[in-house]
This record gives sequence, C-alpha cells and structure tokens, in this order.
Amino acid sequence: MTTLRPVSTVEALAAALRERVLSGDVEPGAALPEQELSARYGVARPTVREALALLVHEGLLRRERNRSAYVPVITSADLADLMYVRRPLEELMAEAVAGRRVGAAEEALGRLSGLPPGAPWASVVAEHMALHEALVAAAGSPRLERLYGTLAAETRLGLVRLRHAYEDPRELAAEHAALLRAIAEGPAEAAVRAVREHLRWRHG
Repeated sequence: MTTLRPVSTVEALAAALRERVLSGDVEPGAALPEQELSARYGVARPTVREALALLVHEGLLRRERNRSAYVPVITSADLADLMYVRRPLEELMAEAVAGRRVGAAEEALGRLSGLPPGAPWASVVAEHMALHEALVAAAGSPRLERLYGTLAAETRLGLVRLRHAYEDPRELAAEHAALLRAIAEGPAEAAVRAVREHLRWRHG
C-alpha cells in the first residue's frame, strides 16, 4: 500500500511557479509581485510569500530588500563559468563510473526520450537534471555529490536558455544516450573525453 502525502497550498503554488520559471514562461529578470500572484492564483499573500521563499531557497528566484522576488538572469559569461566548474566535477564522475551502466540515469533518459515535442520545458529540465545527478551519485562520493548539488539551481536556469535550440526533446535525449553509452563502454579516458565534449556543446 502506497501512502500519498497531501500537498499543501504553498507546495502546489511553488510547483506551479517552478514550472513557469523552468519553462521560460517568466522571463529572466522578471519580477513576481506578491499581490499579482495572490490575485492570479486566488490565494492569500502569506501563502504566496511562503511559496516564493521556497523557490528563493532553491535558487530559482532571488529576493532583495524593497524589491519583489525575481528570476535571476544567467548570462553567457555565467554559463561559461558554470561549465568551467562543472567540467572537472563531471570528469571525476566519468573516471569513477566508466565501464558501468547507471540504472537511474538510463531511467531518466527513457523518460526524456518519451516526452513529446512541445512538452513543458520544465519536464525536459527535470529529466536532464535527474540523469546527470544519477551519474554523479553513482560515483559514490558524497562530497562530489554535494559540490555538484550547489550548481543545480544555476544549471536548471541555464537550461531554460536552450529551450529554443531543441524543438524535440528526443534530440537532447539522443545526445545523452551517446554520453551514457560512452561512459558504460569505457575505458575511463574515453568516458572523460565524452563528458568533456558533451559539456562543450550547446547544452550542459
């Protein structure tokens, strides 16, 4: 028997806003005023405030004194620096995981492959992140996993910029299938090279 956990109004609102941010419906730099959200979703402002606080904690929104919460702008320079830091972390992962198949990553790839053209981009982002995080977790280093986790929010926001580059999620899935194949087949040098090429391309 599976027990379903009830979802609070705060969590439901946070989920709706998260999907809008990660699907690109809310543009980078755009503000999310509490009063407007309260009217749009028919909830009290304290509920809005708590939902926004959840997304600020996740790094998907920022909040400054005397300003509404807003979506951070991830510039090209930010993305380049993000890849600069991610690359050695994922290369360490490739060395550790080379020669093995990672079930959780393959499952995420299957879900990504199954998304139809026009699926909410937030769903693409979710499966992309699940795949990479599963690979990092398979390396078996809690510290590597923790370091990688600190980049998650910026990685997710960076992926929003790519939604126009991939009209069909299966194109992105094909690139990741090639990556998983290279890691599973090894050896370590080939797996590291595949990761390096993967992160040099138009996505992360």
